[in-house]
Amino acid sequence: MIYITGDTHGDISCLKNPKLSKLGEKDILIICGDFGFIWNPKDPKEQKNLEWLKKRKYTICFVDGAHENFEILNSYTPYRWKGGNAHKIADNIFHLMRGEVFTFEGKTFFVMGGGESDDAYMRENGVSWWEDELPNEEELKNGVANLNDTERNINYILTYEAPTIAKDILKQRTNQDIIITPLNTYLQQLMHNVDYMHWYFGSLHIDLNISKKMTAVFNEFIQVS
Repeated sequence: MIYITGDTHGDISCLKNPKLSKLGEKDILIICGDFGFIWNPKDPKEQKNLEWLKKRKYTICFVDGAHENFEILNSYTPYRWKGGNAHKIADNIFHLMRGEVFTFEGKTFFVMGGGESDDAYMRENGVSWWEDELPNEEELKNGVANLNDTERNINYILTYEAPTIAKDILKQRTNQDIIITPLNTYLQQLMHNVDYMHWYFGSLHIDLNISKKMTAVFNEFIQVS
């Protein structure tokens, strides 16, 4: 089975949910951004958490968010896996690279990580913030090319950020000051040009069905297949 959840931010308690204890070798858990367990290799707590994750029977995949150590992530060699390019962190842990299409249990998944930190002004470049948090032009073009190869027909779209319309809806419902970025606009264009079953994103830290075909996910574990 395949399960989707939201940002974990390196908090191991998020993955000690009793629901996950039943997952086996054939199961896959996909995290929609801000994985956070690859941040400081000198931190013994982080290494302990990674060792714990490596012992899980199931496979853990993650789409990168805005708050990742991109210097470390990008140091991994791209690894061809399940039809797309990934970074193999461990035998059961994979970073799903931007703009790639993967096939899990006969279903296709388009992924586009990255986002813009709203707290970048509080962070230090190369220590707690990296310019690579936003997809570059090559990664965005790669996403379009891979979607064109599928004739713009995909089962699931998994992103960290949301299309513009989703942010607009949440702004109306919550009256929060929500910023629209060029990446949101890019995702909005994909929404109009791609035939998909459902879209999940994790950046807004809320569990909410935006529409019949779009869900913001955070704490829940949603079974999709």
